[in-house]
This record gives sequence, structure tokens and C-alpha cells, in this order.
Amino acid sequence: MKTVLVVEDEKLIRQGIKTMIRRSGVPVEMIIECNNGEAALEVIKEQQIDVMFTDIRMPKMDGIELVRKMQTCEHVPLTVAISGYDDFSYAVDMMRNGVREYLLKPVERDKITEILKKLNEEIESAREQEKTKQKFGYQQIKHLMLFPGTTEEEIAMIESQYADQFVWELGGENYVVCCQNHKEDRMIPEENYTFLSDIEGNDIFIIEEGKTDTLLRNEFSQGYVGISSPHQGIRELRTAYLESVQMRKKAFCRNLAWVRSGEETEHIPEKLMEEAKKLTGEEARMQRVQVLGTERKEETQKIWKQFFFEVEKGRISEDTYEECMKDFFTEEKKIYRSILESGEKIWKEMENIFADDCIGIYEEKMLHYLGEVQESIIGQFDANKNSHKMQQAVAYIAKNYASDLNMAVVSNYLSMNYSLFSYSFKQYTGSNFVNYLKDIRMKEAKRLLAGTDMRIVDISRAVGYENEKHFMKTFKNSCGVSPSEYRKNMNCE
Repeated sequence: MKTVLVVEDEKLIRQGIKTMIRRSGVPVEMIIECNNGEAALEVIKEQQIDVMFTDIRMPKMDGIELVRKMQTCEHVPLTVAISGYDDFSYAVDMMRNGVREYLLKPVERDKITEILKKLNEEIESAREQEKTKQKFGYQQIKHLMLFPGTTEEEIAMIESQYADQFVWELGGENYVVCCQNHKEDRMIPEENYTFLSDIEGNDIFIIEEGKTDTLLRNEFSQGYVGISSPHQGIRELRTAYLESVQMRKKAFCRNLAWVRSGEETEHIPEKLMEEAKKLTGEEARMQRVQVLGTERKEETQKIWKQFFFEVEKGRISEDTYEECMKDFFTEEKKIYRSILESGEKIWKEMENIFADDCIGIYEEKMLHYLGEVQESIIGQFDANKNSHKMQQAVAYIAKNYASDLNMAVVSNYLSMNYSLFSYSFKQYTGSNFVNYLKDIRMKEAKRLLAGTDMRIVDISRAVGYENEKHFMKTFKNSCGVSPSEYRKNMNCE
């Protein structure tokens, strides 16, 4: 339990009870002492007390009057009465006012321990029940905010069973709904407002209208918050929620600390609005997708920066911005699917366009992302282009292997850098140029030896070797036998 209050006018007895509580084995965060009923009543009014031990006979205000008057307080503690008088009438009067236990002085330590354990179990059980009720209540509130088809019967049920947990019951005051992007490390908020975590990617606060300034200084100190107009009653909650989400999007797009629903925004000249509108048309949307497939990196960055600039200035609305971004990611995936598959996780992060605090942060990430995608597209294009050139190289070798052929001749024929050709050729064929050419020549030499009567010297020239001895040495190293032995072996079959 959190707090125990000990009310006793005799200091030694009061401190003795406090010591017994400490040694009971029941965890207690704080023990408060008072020497009369008046002081104790003020404490109960100001803070929540879990358990109170109180003497009956005390100056200024006795225990019986204390117990009677505290019944009007918001939180009434579980109370144990302590008296030095074995008088049943006292016990009856105290029990009528909700006292749970009655102890006679001198108080025994074991009795204190027994009572504390019993009351602590009751408190913990009540707290678990309250948590369960609150959990179900929050689920009902989420449903009410997110789904438009809530029936009157469902609303009435939520009002009757759960509304006492939420701020709209506080004296019938108006409330506002505040919306900020979800933060995993957000501190648990205070109890003077309702907090709902990660609702469609946002954290939602429902608070009395006059307390938003405190929230903005504390939980919302990082800014970029959407605030609904004032509302009242549970039936207006969905409207308030939708307003707060829309204002949150506006705060995001305009890089503003907060935006309240209903507040006027600055007037934007019609001419500027018309110029910005050009960036949201079909042609401009397709340009932002198609330019990714080119090598015009500077142009890509420029047209996106201009788009974000117009959004931030309010000349492109948050709804149109959202629509344009959804269109972009849809078309991007259609056209560049093979490129994006390897970075699917990053693509999904970028698709969540309101996840960051503000558009300034998102723009920086988006421009970096676009640069990476464009590099990948260009790289794949280069790979395809190199693949086509390697096909040309293989065809050229197959046609010209009998001539004085080397890697310089082929790379020049393809207009490729010598080193790049060497690397690309090995990547494409799985073999370096010299071995590939040798294998082609040896394959043709074996065909001629086995299928014709050509002299070995003529075969040597026919497969590209001017020097017969060089041919014979190369053939033996490759096939394990000399050209004449190979012909003999093939004729014996």
C-alpha cells in the first residue's frame, strides 16, 4: 500500500504504532503522523490515504467525529480504531461509519500485522478490479472514437458503466482532445486527464478545457500537437477526436508547436495557391515518380523540396499532401517493385507519412530515401546495360576466336573500360577472359580432331594459334593428352 495515517495524541504510542507498521512485513511507501483529528481530516482532504489507524479520545476532534466527517471526502481510507476503553458503544458508533477493525490498547504487534495484511489484500484486489474496469473502459472509449456506427444503446452502456473514469464527468466541464504522434518512451501521465496510447499511431489526451496549458508545458513540450475545439459529453467524443487528429496533421505539415480547431489561419493570396496547385496535378504527381528512374538526381531533389516547401507554407493542404504521398508510394511500388523489395521495411516506414514530429524531419528522411532509391535504380540499369554488353562480348568471341583475340580487342570493340570489362566479364561468365577463350578454342579443336582429317598445324591456326607448339602444349595441359593422342583415342571408339 502507498500511504498509512496514524492519528494518536500520545507521541510514544503514535511512534510505537508506526514502528509496528514498519516491521509488519507489509510494504508501505509513506507513514504520516497526526496528533489530533482536525489535522488528520486536513490530510485526508488533501491526499489519498489507504489505511488510517486512529485513537478515539483526542483533543480538538476525537476519532468518532473524524470518521464521521471524512465520509464526505473524495477518498475515504480503510480505518482501524484504537481505544484504551473496552466500551462496546464506541465500537458500534465507529462501525456505523465504516470502521473496519477495532483494537484495544496496548496494541499487539501481531494484531497490527494481521490487520495490515488483510487490508492490503483488500486494497490490492480493489486496485486490480479498477484496472480491469479501466482497461475495458478504455477499449469502449477507443471503439467510440474510431468507429462511426456506435449505437445509442452502446453509448448509453458506456455512459452508465465507464464514464465515471473519464474527465467529462468532472462537474460537467467542457473537455478537449489533444493528439500527438505516439512516443514509446512517454512518461505515464498524471491522473487529471485520460490518456490513450498509440491510437492509429498517435497518443490521445482527453482533458478539461482549462488545463491544456499545463499539458503543453509538460507532456507536450516537444510540440506538434493537435487540439480539438471544446466539447461536452461522451456523445461528442468521436467528433472531438477527429478534430484533434486533423489539427495534429496541420501542426505536422506547418511545423507548428500546436494547432487548435477553430482558430483562424493566415490568409494566403490566391495567386500563390494556384501556383502550388500545379504541384498536385496528375502531371506533377507522375513526374515525381518517373524522375526516380533517371540519372537526374539534382532535379529529383529540387522538385521534392519545392513540394514540401509549399506544404509547409500551407499552400498545399494536409489532406492533399496525404493524398499525393499515398499516390506516390502506390505508383512507386508498381514501377520499381524489384528495386524496393530489398528495402521493404524502409519503404513501409516512409509510407507512414505522419509518424515523425513534423514535416521538416520527415522531409530530410524522405530526400535521403529518394536518393538511395534512385542510386539503386541507376545501379540496376547499369547492371542490365553491362549484361547486354557481356552478351555482345560472348557473341563476338564465338565469332572471332580464330583470330588474334585478346581482352583489349574485345573491350575496345564494346567501348568499355578495360578493368570494368574484366570484372563484368568474370561476373557474367564465371570465368576470366583468358580461360574462357581457351575453353572455346579447345572445344573447337577437339571437334576438328575427332571429326575431320585436318592436319594438327591447320587445326592450330583454325582455332586461333599461330604457333603449333604453343597449341599442342595448351591442348595437353587442358585435356591431359596431346592432340594426336586425342585423335587416336577418339578413332578407336
